[in-house]
Amino acid sequence: MTVQQRMALTIGPVLYYWPRETLLHFYAEVAESPADTVVLGEVVCSRRHDMQLADWLSLARDLAGARKEVVLATQALVESEADLRLLRRIAGQGDFIVEAGDASALNLLSQVGAKYVLGPHINVYSRAALVEHAMAGAMRWVAPVELPLHGIGRMNAPRPVLPTEVFGWGRLPLAFSARCFTARHHRLSKDQCGFRCRDDADGLLLSTTDEQPFLVINGIQTQSAALQCLVAEGDALRAAGVSRLRLSPSSARFAEVVQIFDQVMNHGASADAALVALDAMSLPGGLSDGFARARPGLEWSRA
Repeated sequence: MTVQQRMALTIGPVLYYWPRETLLHFYAEVAESPADTVVLGEVVCSRRHDMQLADWLSLARDLAGARKEVVLATQALVESEADLRLLRRIAGQGDFIVEAGDASALNLLSQVGAKYVLGPHINVYSRAALVEHAMAGAMRWVAPVELPLHGIGRMNAPRPVLPTEVFGWGRLPLAFSARCFTARHHRLSKDQCGFRCRDDADGLLLSTTDEQPFLVINGIQTQSAALQCLVAEGDALRAAGVSRLRLSPSSARFAEVVQIFDQVMNHGASADAALVALDAMSLPGGLSDGFARARPGLEWSRA
C-alpha cells in the first residue's frame, strides 16, 4: 500500500485588525492545534500597532516552544520610510524565517543572506522564476492565489524546485491600494481613520446590486467574499507537487477548521463530510474553488 505524503498545514497571518487580547487568545489555541507552521505579523496596514515587533517576537518564541515552525511576515505594500525601517529590523532579526511580502523585502533579505519564504503576493508564474529565487535564498514558495493547480503542476514538473504551499482556506487576498477603503466607506481620511477596521473582525462585506456577496474590504486590502476551500482536493494538490496548505484565520471556529483539514488531508477522514461541516461554518459569501480550477475565482464546483 502506498503511504501518502503528509500535507503540512500553515496558519497564515491574521489579515484583520483584531485587538491584542483576541490575538493572544487565538494563538494560544493555535499552539494546541495540529498546524505545523504559523505566520506572524501585520501584513496589511502599518497603522495597526497593538502588536509591536517585540510582541510578535515574544509570541514567536512561545509558539516555537510549542514545537511550531514560526515565520515572520512582512507587509505586502511598503509605503514609507517607517515601513522600511521595520522591514530592515524583521530581515535582520536572525531568529526566525521571514516571509517576503514584496520586492523590497526580497532585496533586504538577499542583502543579509537570509533564507526566506516567497509570500503569495510575489509574482512567480514560471519554473525559471522559482530557480532564480531558489538561488537567491528562497526556501519555499506560496503560490499566487490566482494560479490554478494545473499551472502549479507544470511549474513543479518533473520535481518541485522549492517546497510548494497553496492557499487552501479563507477569503482570498486579491489586491492592495494606497487608499484605505474602510476609511473611505466611513467618510474618513486614511490618516484619521479612527481604526474603524477594528469593527469588522472578518472584513466589511460588499454585495452586488442584487444582494449577492462579492468582495470584502479590509483597510487597504480587497478580498474575495467567498472562502477558497480545497479540503477535497488532496489528490490534485499532491499531483501538482503541493506539500503545504495555508489556512487563513477567521474570527469564529477556526480551530475546528484546522482540525478538519488535518483529519481529511492526513488521517483519511471523509472530504464530503468535511465539506458539509465547513459550509455550515463559512462566512457570508460561501465557498469557492474557481481559481484552483482555472475558472472565475468566485465559482464553486460543488454548488
